[in-house]
Amino acid sequence: MFSRSSWLHLRIHFSFFLLPIFLFSLSLAPNFDGSRIFWVFFILHFLLYPASNGYNSYFDKDEKSIGGLKNPPPVKKGLYFLALALDVVAILLSYIKINTTFVFMIFVYGMVSKAYSHPAIRLKKYAWTSWVITGLFQGLFTFLMCYIGVNDFGAENLWKREIILPGLLTSAMLWANYPITQVYQHEEDTKRGDITLSARLGILGTFYFAASVFTFAIGGFLFYFKFIFGEAYAWVFLMTVLPVLGYFFYWLLLILKDRKNADYDHTMRLNFISATCLNAYFIYLFLDTSHVLQLFP
Repeated sequence: MFSRSSWLHLRIHFSFFLLPIFLFSLSLAPNFDGSRIFWVFFILHFLLYPASNGYNSYFDKDEKSIGGLKNPPPVKKGLYFLALALDVVAILLSYIKINTTFVFMIFVYGMVSKAYSHPAIRLKKYAWTSWVITGLFQGLFTFLMCYIGVNDFGAENLWKREIILPGLLTSAMLWANYPITQVYQHEEDTKRGDITLSARLGILGTFYFAASVFTFAIGGFLFYFKFIFGEAYAWVFLMTVLPVLGYFFYWLLLILKDRKNADYDHTMRLNFISATCLNAYFIYLFLDTSHVLQLFP
């Protein structure tokens, strides 16, 4: 349970790539305090996400590169119990530090993430179903979960249109990125019988599909920021995502020359650039709209 390989498979650093959802939700929070911000951040990024990573790694038993691990070590039985232990701690802390609605959402997220890889269900092997569910739960559902937790709200606040819309935009961004994260794993996935969306689309099809969904997502974000926050925020967002677009098309040109460039290193580099740019923008949005910096002389 406490072996080095088990801790490596938690891939805690991979939570950085999901941090934009938390920061975007935080930037819209009307009723937050420092304690709840910390605990929601900690529970998601150091307990819930790593537990999901570890659980999926245990059942996948990948021998080649996976997200956040270029050379994954063999999984051990302790990884299974470590992942479950982190889930339990996440639920307990959510009950102690946040509220029961947040606890329920943490539990639901954990169960859906387990269904992704558990052999009894294994959503991963259903190309379009896994694409829809992963985008919805890592995007909209997580956005709402953060909003509930940070603001200490109840379930009645889940259905507000002004919260559902930005949550769906985060899902749209994940729906664009999700097939890209699978593009270097075709051989490993198909060997297990998992015909992922990227494997079904093919390498070039994956990029063309991602580009079309990404265009839709960017357009949605620009529209949202312009009419909710003002045109200046839309322009800043566009400038922020230009490095992502630049690297995406640079990588696509490399793949057109040689399909072997659809590899782990380029995938992780795109994820890192995308997460860094989005994290930077949402931190700016939070600081600028919350006026929290005015609290410091």
